[in-house]
Amino acid sequence: MSTVVTHSAVAIAARVADTIDAIFATIEGWRELLETRLAAGLELAAAELDPLVESFALPAVTNDTLLTGAGFVAAPGALSDVRWHLAWWLRGTDAPRRLATIDDPSHEQFRDYTALEWWRIPARSGARHLTGPYVDYLCTDDYAVTITTPVRLGDDMVGLVGIDALVDRLERELLPILRAAGGDASLVNTSGRIVTSTDGSREPGSILRLEGLADAVATSRASGSVVPLPGGASVLACGDTSLTLVIR
Repeated sequence: MSTVVTHSAVAIAARVADTIDAIFATIEGWRELLETRLAAGLELAAAELDPLVESFALPAVTNDTLLTGAGFVAAPGALSDVRWHLAWWLRGTDAPRRLATIDDPSHEQFRDYTALEWWRIPARSGARHLTGPYVDYLCTDDYAVTITTPVRLGDDMVGLVGIDALVDRLERELLPILRAAGGDASLVNTSGRIVTSTDGSREPGSILRLEGLADAVATSRASGSVVPLPGGASVLACGDTSLTLVIR
């Protein structure tokens, strides 16, 4: 692995991290707001929480940002006035709209969101998580990534705040950064699934199959160093975004 490739990987990974960290900072601000208001006595009820969530989620999908969805998802049974609840707003063609949901478990179209990755992993780990790319049948019917982080009241997780970003919008920001590598460059998630790539044959959501990739991703995430692969590629974690850069 050449010094040029190493320097290029470090610079590109840092720029990717800067882009994603801006989204992380937004979500962390929402989490802190909700936790502060709840600790100060705001009732854990949809009627009280929804206006507060709307105050930050609606502007987030109104302005020209990477975000296409934003809001709060309640832990089942956490709210006093409804058991299952999403307060989620979507970017629209003309204007943002609130996501219509079915919160009655007896309804044939009800969906238990606690079984989905964007809920399941942060609920288990207690930390933010980037899910995807996946086809978001719940909101957009398009390839998206979802970033979620737990909201707590004392020791209890009462829900999640998060965002959706369409992959094609992320690509507009990330592909120019990746092209600076001068070769094939891909971003993959912790499962080796491609978020975006300068190689047009590597579709978002597909698995990048390279010998030793899984171990290299884990090593780079733990050490923060560039890890070479047997085939000549270089692997480097993009900060703590959970994304990894693969260049060859």
